[in-house]
Amino acid sequence: MRFGVKTRPEHVTWQQMRDLWSVADEIPLFESAWNWDHFYPLTGDLDGPNLEAWTSLAALAQATRRIRIGVQVTGMIYRHPAVLANMAATVDIISEGRLDLGLGAGWNQLECDAYGIALPPLKERFDRFDEGVQIVIGLLSQEHTDFAGKYHTLTRARCEPKPVQRPHPPIVIGGRGPKRTLPAAAKWAQHWNAIAHSPEEWSSLKQVLLDHCTSVGRDPAEIDCSVNVVVPPDGDLGPAVELAAAYGDAGADIAIMGLPNGAPPSLLERLATSLEAIR
Repeated sequence: MRFGVKTRPEHVTWQQMRDLWSVADEIPLFESAWNWDHFYPLTGDLDGPNLEAWTSLAALAQATRRIRIGVQVTGMIYRHPAVLANMAATVDIISEGRLDLGLGAGWNQLECDAYGIALPPLKERFDRFDEGVQIVIGLLSQEHTDFAGKYHTLTRARCEPKPVQRPHPPIVIGGRGPKRTLPAAAKWAQHWNAIAHSPEEWSSLKQVLLDHCTSVGRDPAEIDCSVNVVVPPDGDLGPAVELAAAYGDAGADIAIMGLPNGAPPSLLERLATSLEAIR
């Protein structure tokens, strides 16, 4: 089993997040580090601070040298997919080929209402998401991209310079929806991530993904499957480590350990030592 860490960019300073990622970069056990794509905090005081995902990710690419980096996951509703493709190519170049490109349909009504961003009904949202994923992949991998969809049109569109990783950085699709998200992951993703209530629930979601892979003729071995595990703020790592092991038994390739808000960098060494025992 492999491991990543996730930091919440809410209620923290840039220096705190940078220092945590810098330490994770020095610990070989952790293969990836992730933030999230929100503009308001999701916990605590919703009027508090929250660092923007992609601008901080570009800076974190410079603050690290080894660890893979990503946004878990980018809300497609927030940025035109052609703009997002250019952002992703630039961050992959800055990181020298360490970007994992997390994509999701988006869901946060509070942020959308506050900023005047349209949050369409679910069907339209996922129709737009499907178009967006295809546009991003096309721009990152082709010299010119033509696309004529219901919501987006591209005409000999370019994205230069191209990312370091070819044909494009791994696409990470996050979510649990059996009718739209998991079919999209089966078609386009190199990595699927889900938050689940139990290893049994996660395993059942993975089986749905495998069924969709069969339907579209995709080899499931081409898709890494990961799960998020929350590390509690009380400093007791035992339950989180045990849960990560149970997800590994359920078929997870990667456990992404969600660190407590404002966690000190020293937590990472203890966490790595504990996780090493279940690899």
